[in-house]
Amino acid sequence: MKVIGIGNAIIDLICRVSDDFLSKNSLIKSTMKLINENEFQKLLKTVVIEDSIAGGSVANSIVGLSRLKNNVGFLGKINDDDLGRKYHENLKKENVAFLYNKKKELVSTGCCLVLITPDAERTMCTFLGTAGNINDLDVNKNIIKNSDMIFLEGYLWDEGDPKKAFDKALLNSKKAAMSLSDLFCVERHKKNFLNLVKNELDIIFANEQEMISLINAKSIDDIVLFSKEIKKNVIITRGDKGAICIDNEDVFECEAQKNLNIIDLTGAGDLFAAGYIHGIINNLSAKESLIKGTELSSKIIQKIGARI
Repeated sequence: MKVIGIGNAIIDLICRVSDDFLSKNSLIKSTMKLINENEFQKLLKTVVIEDSIAGGSVANSIVGLSRLKNNVGFLGKINDDDLGRKYHENLKKENVAFLYNKKKELVSTGCCLVLITPDAERTMCTFLGTAGNINDLDVNKNIIKNSDMIFLEGYLWDEGDPKKAFDKALLNSKKAAMSLSDLFCVERHKKNFLNLVKNELDIIFANEQEMISLINAKSIDDIVLFSKEIKKNVIITRGDKGAICIDNEDVFECEAQKNLNIIDLTGAGDLFAAGYIHGIINNLSAKESLIKGTELSSKIIQKIGARI
């Protein structure tokens, strides 16, 4: 396969809510909050579900790559329950090879409430379920070795079993890419993420705020200097300022597309990563890959959900 994604296998439940809803439930706009099953069920009773899809950050990127006609697979842990079977079927329809043999687990399949406010921002409340229990035994090293690249998500990283899965995948990969995922993840795992960025990864995706937090930067110039020093391929998204790519010593910029009818920012970063990785695995230049990433993210924010 060209790319194998490893991440949280989460069913995304898309809902529209008001800003007051976020305030009432003590939620911070545009962030991801981990919640337990009781909290999840309580919130679920107060919203109307518009759509449900097999999600998770990396899974969204992998589906995007599949729709661009790339041979890809995804590894994420699900339960053999109704949501787990729905997840598997959804990926199958998207021509994504699902690389986990589901079985009866003690914990149910993970879910995420994607709460879209009128300004198109999305706030996520995630019950990880069994997704967060992935371990090294779930990773087939031969499949990893036979793929061109692995793509990991910061959301998945945690001490214990998920770290063992990460380590096994990294050890057996030819090339490793990762998204830092969320400011919450960066601040929670700063030391470990910094080690991954410096020593383990080949391609790093982050938004400007995540990277500023990771390296205690004061500006984008500090980020560019750091990226040149570590001699990696670092891609920074900057919202309406566009995106910037540092590829060893080379720096490329791409402006954000203008006059878009922005409806929902869900999946913007995921599809940006899909577009960029599509370029890299199909021998486009870093600059051309940056443009492709911007093109896909511009498309996805003009519709509901994370499917181009």
